[in-house]
Amino acid sequence: MSSPGTPAPAERPPHLWQAFREALAGHHHDHTSGSLHRSIFALAVPMVLELALESVFAVVDIYFVNKLPEKEIATSAIGLTEAVMSLLFALAFGLSMGTTASVARRVGEKDIAAANRVSFQAVLVGVVVSIPIAVAGLLFAPRILEMMRATPDVVALGSNYTRITIGSNVLIMLLFIVNAAFRGAGDAFLAMRALWLANGINIVLDPCLIHGYGPFPQLGVTGAAVATSIGRGTGVLYCLWSLWRGRGRLCLRDQPLRIDPSVMLRLVRVSLGGIGQMLIATASWMVLMWIVARFGKAAVAGYTVAIRLLMFTILPAWGLSNAAATLTGQNLGAGNPERAERAVWLTGLYNMVFMVLVTAFCVFFGETMLRPFELTPSVEPFARDSLRIIAYGYVFYAWAMVMMQAFNGAGDTMTPTKLNVLCFWMVQIPMAWLLSVQAGLGPPGVFWSVMGAESLLAVVSMVVFRRGYWKTRAV
Repeated sequence: MSSPGTPAPAERPPHLWQAFREALAGHHHDHTSGSLHRSIFALAVPMVLELALESVFAVVDIYFVNKLPEKEIATSAIGLTEAVMSLLFALAFGLSMGTTASVARRVGEKDIAAANRVSFQAVLVGVVVSIPIAVAGLLFAPRILEMMRATPDVVALGSNYTRITIGSNVLIMLLFIVNAAFRGAGDAFLAMRALWLANGINIVLDPCLIHGYGPFPQLGVTGAAVATSIGRGTGVLYCLWSLWRGRGRLCLRDQPLRIDPSVMLRLVRVSLGGIGQMLIATASWMVLMWIVARFGKAAVAGYTVAIRLLMFTILPAWGLSNAAATLTGQNLGAGNPERAERAVWLTGLYNMVFMVLVTAFCVFFGETMLRPFELTPSVEPFARDSLRIIAYGYVFYAWAMVMMQAFNGAGDTMTPTKLNVLCFWMVQIPMAWLLSVQAGLGPPGVFWSVMGAESLLAVVSMVVFRRGYWKTRAV
């Protein structure tokens, strides 16, 4: 026992395995003080694992669809539907960004009641937004595919897939929004469990409903949409139950559940920039898919498979980037912008190291990664070129992801919107058209434009971040 006036011995940092177990168990940490390395680790572990399984499902889904006799047509239908769904994901991402920023700021201020109000209003906004989208998907699925330049055989085979996917969009919206609230509160372990549950069910049901194993009907590509909807629906139920029961910092059970226009409007205002930046980015991806479609369904199928694989490699990095958003919001709420800035640079460094490894793997083992999909000779070259070329920009993209999430976590969602306009619409799309069509490179010209635009986005966002305007953003 130390004598009076003798400093207490410094607390020993936990062993790596102990810290890993605490992150998965959901031990509460105060991310506004103490070791930044520990805070990043506690937030990033569940976020990375959460998105790792999401990326596994993305690959498993396309893997089983590629076992169908009409796999080229089915894969093309999925790719075109996902291009349209990217607009919905833009709305969901935007609302989730506003939710994370608002909840994180309130938690940093130690105002949990206000964080609960934000979470409930975000759920209401998500439900309202999803209704007209569902109606459009249910009524106009074939027309939507035709607008994406789908061939008649793709429209005939893929309409039900498109109808179910868009019609059940409320599940996507709620899964994004509630998990964003959990992340903003620092309870990333709940978001991880919800997505593990949802995607675990997807992975089990996918082959059963696509190929008709056991007592399940053989639904073909439509089965992929049914399995996804069932999995997401189960994940949403778990999210809402956890939010109601107070499994983490947030709890709605003892809160008055009523519409609060002031909170809702403030949330929408913060989210508008996030929605705008994602709409700009994803709409540009739709244009890229439209350009690729000029070169036939084999090019679309190859690009779709490659993008799924790239998502497999990049989603864990998104999980690490999400930690920067939570740390930025909470530390700004606690009045400590310098700590928020240090957290962002440190997270970016970790992300860069990870993405360097991913780049090397994609470049040297790209053909091995594609082999399980048994691509046809007409599809395989497009998938291989897309995988290799886009991966060249990953070192830069690692920083772009973190910087964008830092801006969003601070509530400064308009800065990424402006940067997306510059890099995607003023650089990427014109470059894609010039290289692929005018210069005659074909689809590889589109792939090179993606790599170039993402690299430019990283450089510009780092310059803007250093100026520090985001530190004064009110949420």
